[in-house]
Amino acid sequence: MPHPATVTLPGPAVAERIRAALPSAVRDVTPGWVVLEPASAFDAMALVRDDEVLDGKFLVQLCSVDQITRIDVVYHIASLAQNHIFELKVPADHEHPEVPSVVPLWVGATLQEREVFDMMGVRFPGHPDLTRLFLWESFPGFPLRKDFLALPGGQKPGLSQFPKQIAGETGGEFRPRRPGTGE
Repeated sequence: MPHPATVTLPGPAVAERIRAALPSAVRDVTPGWVVLEPASAFDAMALVRDDEVLDGKFLVQLCSVDQITRIDVVYHIASLAQNHIFELKVPADHEHPEVPSVVPLWVGATLQEREVFDMMGVRFPGHPDLTRLFLWESFPGFPLRKDFLALPGGQKPGLSQFPKQIAGETGGEFRPRRPGTGE
């Protein structure tokens, strides 16, 4: 008999388990998620991983959201044994975002934290190799932040103008030499 659909644990149920062991770790609770205090985030994550009820052994996804005044790092954590999933958020300062690395808890966070660092500029103290994943080290700014178009030094992202297309001079390398033949 197949398992029923994965159950999403409500925020209050997850918060209750965290508060039982770490009373000051929870900043806010909504029906869909729990917001953790950044200073207690690592301990709370270790708790949800090791707790027998939450059993958050699998980090499904780690991402971030620019909320203009802060950056939220969002964790989707699942229990494969108990067939449930829940969401935790850790807010970070918008100007200097920093959240403790969870790589010691879930090795799968290694590339996900690097991606969030590369695209949003969130630093993860304790990460074994926090370097850019997609962009080069000297790339100015963080492209998924809402303030990305206001780059330092008056630089602007992308091309200054759309390239001119002159028939026969551009794009020819991508077109067949004899149309209709594939050559």
